[in-house]
Amino acid sequence: MESNLEDAINEWHASVNGGDLARSAQAVGDPMIVLGPKGAGPITPEQFADWVERSQIRLVPRSWHPVSERLMVVEQDATWPGNQTPARVATVFRVAGAKVTAALRLPDLKSALELAYLCREMAASE
Repeated sequence: MESNLEDAINEWHASVNGGDLARSAQAVGDPMIVLGPKGAGPITPEQFADWVERSQIRLVPRSWHPVSERLMVVEQDATWPGNQTPARVATVFRVAGAKVTAALRLPDLKSALELAYLCREMAASE
């Protein structure tokens, strides 16, 4: 696993979990591709920081699954204000340089790994 990949994902988690809006905007590419329960698509770093502020989500990494030099699936425990019982989720991260350029959150590790492998194969066949 390339250290840039892990470092960028660690920075993403630290900025989100710390609720640091400026740091969150700096941790992601422009645009950043997102997938979650409320939709999917490209967003700007500023929109990502707005999401960090609105959601107040905390995502604690539990397991790391490298897929390629740029893709990693991280299984996480997610909590939100008003619901401190963790929900296990998994996020497919794509990294370019030192920034997260995609964060695709899925409800479980199996579906996240399936999506990550599909993304890897699609990129390899271009």
